[in-house]
Order: sequence, then structure tokens, then C-alpha cells
Amino acid sequence: MRLSEFQRAVTDEFGEVYGESVVRDVVLDRLGDRTAKQALDAGEDARRVWEALCTAMDVPKDRWYGVGRLDPRRDS
Repeated sequence: MRLSEFQRAVTDEFGEVYGESVVRDVVLDRLGDRTAKQALDAGEDARRVWEALCTAMDVPKDRWYGVGRLDPRRDS
């Protein structure tokens, strides 16, 4: 997962404003008690951060994978 895909997934799942807050404020024990932003800034893999965020926020597993990718049929 690329960082742009992570950001798109967060926005799709939580909305733009709330998503920014979740990434900045939710402390993730699976990532050493860091926020998603802190983990990403430290070089943590975006997929691992996304999965930790999904776990912490009780996102259903069927929405964990493949999110954040652009629909190949859509024009950019």
C-alpha cells in the first residue's frame, strides 16, 4: 500500500475531517503506542498502519483490503 492509497482509504472510510483527526490522534498499541501519523513519519509500512488503524477503529475486515486504490475504469 502506498501512502497515497493509505490517505485515500482513510478519507473513504472516515471522511476527510474525521479521518485527519483519527490519523493524528488515535494511539495505536499495535504500533508501539504511536499514532498513525507518528508511525508513518517514522517509516512504518502504510499497510501495517492501515491494518492497525482498522483494528483500533473496529472497521469490518471486508473493508481492509484493496481500499485506497483508484478504480481502473475511472479517469484520473
